[in-house]
Amino acid sequence: MPTSQAISALRPLPADAVRLSADGLLGGWQIRNADATLPHCISRLHTQGNLDNLRRVTGDFAGGFAGMWFADTDVYKTLEAALWELARSGGFSAFVADTAQLLEKAQDFDGYLDSYYQVDHRDRQWAELPSSHEMYSAGHLIQAAVAAARSASDTPAVQQILTVARRFADLLVRRFGPGGVDALDGHPEVETALVELYRVTGHRPYLDLAARFVGLRGHGLLGPDSRFRQRHYYQDHQPVRDATEVTGHVVRQVYLAAGAVDVAVETGDSALLNAAERLWESAIAAKTYLTGGQGSRHRDEAFGAPYELPPDRAYAETCAAIGGFHWAWRLLLATGRSRYADEMERLLYNGIAASTALDGTAFFYSNPLQLRTGHDGDDEDAPGRRLSWYSCACCPPNLARLMASLHTYTATGDPGGLQVHLYAPGTVTAGGHTIDVATAYPWEGTVTISVTETTEAPWTLTLRVPAWCADAQLTVNGEPVDTAVRHQGYLGLTRTWSPGDRVELALAMPPRLLAAHHRVDAVRGSVALTRGPLVYCLEQADLPGELDGIVLEDLELDACGPIGVITGAHPIAPVMLLTPVRAQSSADDELYLPLDAATPAATPPAGMPAIPYFLWANRAAGAMRVWIPLAPQER
Repeated sequence: MPTSQAISALRPLPADAVRLSADGLLGGWQIRNADATLPHCISRLHTQGNLDNLRRVTGDFAGGFAGMWFADTDVYKTLEAALWELARSGGFSAFVADTAQLLEKAQDFDGYLDSYYQVDHRDRQWAELPSSHEMYSAGHLIQAAVAAARSASDTPAVQQILTVARRFADLLVRRFGPGGVDALDGHPEVETALVELYRVTGHRPYLDLAARFVGLRGHGLLGPDSRFRQRHYYQDHQPVRDATEVTGHVVRQVYLAAGAVDVAVETGDSALLNAAERLWESAIAAKTYLTGGQGSRHRDEAFGAPYELPPDRAYAETCAAIGGFHWAWRLLLATGRSRYADEMERLLYNGIAASTALDGTAFFYSNPLQLRTGHDGDDEDAPGRRLSWYSCACCPPNLARLMASLHTYTATGDPGGLQVHLYAPGTVTAGGHTIDVATAYPWEGTVTISVTETTEAPWTLTLRVPAWCADAQLTVNGEPVDTAVRHQGYLGLTRTWSPGDRVELALAMPPRLLAAHHRVDAVRGSVALTRGPLVYCLEQADLPGELDGIVLEDLELDACGPIGVITGAHPIAPVMLLTPVRAQSSADDELYLPLDAATPAATPPAGMPAIPYFLWANRAAGAMRVWIPLAPQER
C-alpha cells in the first residue's frame, strides 16, 4: 500500500474492504485455498521437515536438515497465507501462533534467522550471497510480517511476527545499509519486502536499504558464479535504470522489477519507474506466452531470445506468473493504466490458475502450452500431471499466499471514488460507499453493480474495459449512458449516487482466433482459441468418437467452420468452445518427404470441445495443445 507521499495514481483499499462471494470463480478459489491448499501446505511443512529445520536451531529436533537450503521460505510463505486467511475468515490462528513462537525462539540475538546456516554452516553465513538466498528468505519473512500488520489484529502472535521480522530487517540495515557492505542477494525479493515494511512502520532506513539494493544491482557484485556462470542470470550485468530488456532467471527478474517499482514510487524516482515500464514492455512485446507465462528455457528457468516461445518447451514457472502479477499490480497502482490490469487478468485466469488442480492439492511447477502424446511422466521439471509437492516447493505456498490475499487486488479507491479492476461477485466498501457486484465473469460478460450505501456528494465509479473487448455497453438504471469518461482503458461515471442505483456493463465475449507474430517460429501456421480473458485448449480426453484412434498431434483446425459456444454440457468446463477440427493421415510414415509428395488425406470435419486452459489435466493424463495447426482451406 503506497504511502501518501508516493507517486501513485491509484490507492489500494484496506484488506477488509472487499469480500468475494463464494459462488464466483475468484471467491471459490479463495474458499478452495482455505479448505484444501493451505492445509495441504501446512501438512507438508511438517512431513517434509521445514518446521523441523527450525526446531534444529532451537534444540527441539535432533535430525538432519531437510530439503532445499532455502526451505525456510516455504514456512514464511505459508505463514503469510495463513495470516491473510486469519484476517479474512479467522482461520489458522493455531498455526500462526505456533509458528510465531518457533520463529522467535529460533532467531539469533542479533536478528539473524536462517536454519540452514544457523546449525551446520555458521562459517559460511553471509559468505555465499549469490546462491545462499539469505536475504531472499528474510524478504519472505518480512512479507509475512506485512500481512500480519495489515490484518488489523493485535494478537500476541501478530506482534511476535512483526517483531521477529523487524529484528532481521534491522540487522540487514546495520550490515548492508549506507556505509556497510556492498553486497546483494542473488535472488531478489527483499527489495519489495523492505519497501512494504517501510510502508507499515514508517521506518525510513528500510526504504533506503531497498533503494540501495536496487542501485547496486548491475555492477558485477554477484558474478560470474561457478554454478550459473553468467551475470545476466542474476540481472547483475547492467544497472536497472539502464536495462532495456528482461533477461535471465525469470522469477528473479520479475521480483527485481516489482521491487524497483516500489522503490521508485516511494522515492519519487521517475527514471527508475520508466525503466521498470520499459522492461515490462520488452517482456510483453516478445517474451510472454499467450497465457501470460514467462520463461521459455528450462535451463536456468530463464527468458529466451525475443519470440523464442516454444509451446511444448515452455517453462512458464508458476512463481514467475505470480511475480508477474505482483509486478503488473505495482505498475497499475503507479500509473493507473489498464494494460497492467489486463495483464493481471490474463495471468490470473490462465498462467496462474492452470497451476492448481480442481481439488487444490496438486500443482504444476512449469506450465507448458502443449503436452505431446506419451508424455505423461512425473518428471518434476515437465510433469504430465500436477504433483502434490516438489523437492523445490516454492510454488504451492506462493499460490496459497496469493489466493488468500486475492480480494485485495480487485479494486482500488480514493476520495474521488472507486475503481474496479478485476470482476468477481462480491462487495466493496470504502470511503462511505458500498457496492455489490454480481457477475458470472469470466464465463459471461455482464457485470452488474448495485450501489447499496453512499454519501450525498458526487463520486466516480470507474470500470475497466478489457483490451480483448471490442464492444462494451453501459447502462445506469436501465438507461444507456453516453456520458461516461473513457480514459486509459476505463469508463468513469461521476454522479451523485443513491442507494439502489444499478450499473450494468456488458462486455461482448465472442470466441476469437489469434495468430502469433510471424517470428514465433514454433507456432507459425497455428491459431489459438480465446474467449473473453480465457485461453482455451484441446485435450485428448475430449476427442470426439468419430476421431477415435487419432492422436492430438494429427488435428488441425478448420477455419471455414463456425466455433460454437456451449454452456453446461462439459464435465469440468462451464463454458466450452465447440471447435471444427479434422485429422491428417498419411500412408507414408517417413519422417521427411519430398515437397511434391502427396498431400496427406484428411478426415471430414468434426466438432471437438475446447476447454479453458486452466482446467487441463484434471482428468486422465493425455495430450493437450493451445496452438492448433490451421488446415488449408482447399485440399
